[in-house]
Amino acid sequence: MQFSKSTDYALHALLHLGNASSGHNVGIKELSATLGVSESYLSKIMSKLRQDGIVRAVPGVNGGYELAREAEQITFLDVIQVIEGRQRLFECSNTSSQQHRLLTEEGNPEKDQGSAGKCECLVEKIMTGAEHHLHQYLREHTIQTVLDEAFKRCNQEENKK
Repeated sequence: MQFSKSTDYALHALLHLGNASSGHNVGIKELSATLGVSESYLSKIMSKLRQDGIVRAVPGVNGGYELAREAEQITFLDVIQVIEGRQRLFECSNTSSQQHRLLTEEGNPEKDQGSAGKCECLVEKIMTGAEHHLHQYLREHTIQTVLDEAFKRCNQEENKK
């Protein structure tokens, strides 16, 4: 599994906006120069984030972008789902094979009676569990948690001097 460069740029752009002084929006030229990416490419990314309510566009000559929510309310999962989409990472495509039938819980006498008719492939069960853990981890990390860690590291470096 690999996330696209768009996700990387989106997360870094949000960190830059989160680090901007309160009430100060950041123009696309500044963001583009900071991230080393073209303005047109970054504009498309920012448009997706704006449509999903993560950033707000500030119109005018001195306009730009600012966070639409507090940095602690923007999770990595939010951003990834906006950029990459909200589809499942794994879906069992081998449902008609004999091996699939062996790997389902079809013949399991301990199977919950409430899930009658649903035969979950054991491979899919593991992959779905991994996806849930990944989503939980990404939900626990916000733009603010990264900013806090960066601030802490900067302070530690300053204290060493």
